[in-house]
Amino acid sequence: MSTRGDTALSENTLFGMGNPLLDISAVVDKDFLDKFGLKPNDQILAEDKHKALFEEIVKRNKVEYHAGGSTQNSVKIAQWMIQKPHKVATFFGCIGTDHFGEILKKKAEEAHVDAHYYEQNEEPTGTCAACITGDNRSLVANLAAANCYKKEKHLDLDSNWELVTKAKVYYIAGFFLTVSPESILKVAKHASDNNKIFCMNLSAPFISQFFKEPLMMIMPYVDILFGNETEAATFAKELGFETDDIAEIAQKTQNLPKANAKRQRVVVFTQGKDDTVATVGERVTMFPVLDIDQNDIVDTNGAGDAFVGGFLSALVQEHALEECIRAGHYSANVIIRRVGCTFPEKPEFH
Repeated sequence: MSTRGDTALSENTLFGMGNPLLDISAVVDKDFLDKFGLKPNDQILAEDKHKALFEEIVKRNKVEYHAGGSTQNSVKIAQWMIQKPHKVATFFGCIGTDHFGEILKKKAEEAHVDAHYYEQNEEPTGTCAACITGDNRSLVANLAAANCYKKEKHLDLDSNWELVTKAKVYYIAGFFLTVSPESILKVAKHASDNNKIFCMNLSAPFISQFFKEPLMMIMPYVDILFGNETEAATFAKELGFETDDIAEIAQKTQNLPKANAKRQRVVVFTQGKDDTVATVGERVTMFPVLDIDQNDIVDTNGAGDAFVGGFLSALVQEHALEECIRAGHYSANVIIRRVGCTFPEKPEFH
């Protein structure tokens, strides 16, 4: 990463692909979590036993709807941090031809993201119930349409693939490994072969546990890997690193096999209010997050996505790693003061 910065940005420089979900968030109590067997701070895929959860949460008096899905949140925040030009960020994912799908299209447009959805009518648009208790959030995703993304019906089309090749930085959250690993591989190989930057996120403990094979198939192409402390610990356990020291986990992750030797892998692990851990060359460095009064924290939903979004906004402008992390800390700090993954009109980041 150079420190040049201030490169004039063009449309479609940042490419994201993932699960577009409509977030349905509500403040709940511990009884609600217990009833559906949820942990206060977790993210899982909905099972049959959660059907009633979606019905029940919508009946609550104060429900908020926000355009969501991890990758979509991140590219939206990156675009917000960049401001102009519009459509620096591209997003691919699958939605249904329904009311929620229309909301997602409208929200992407409002965020000035160049969203190209694969639309199908067999499954409804995916939703994610965000069950908020204090400053914790338990996420239950019902992928529905998001699960129907098809490489040959969307990514492989010339007009869409052309948008992929226009990009210089790619970001796909680990969640998409449950949907279309072959799509991720095609994008990751393109980035690697053309010495562009491919970024990925560990996203949730269940990805390392149950989707380890596709995750490790993509890992050689990953230039920048994000994750939080819980995801890092699970990843380390699954790979038999035999350490729970986060700096050591970052180092061992950095040293996993890599396809494009021109770029050394960068590993960035966030830890909530504790220091962010990142590999800088051969060393592991700690970056303190911005101070925030506990009373100012409204909702931590989307904080991790926001960190990545801020980071990516600096990355596409070719800023140094330290600056990317600073931008990530700034945007996460903005998001946790608000409900859902929402933001004020303009950032105040210099």
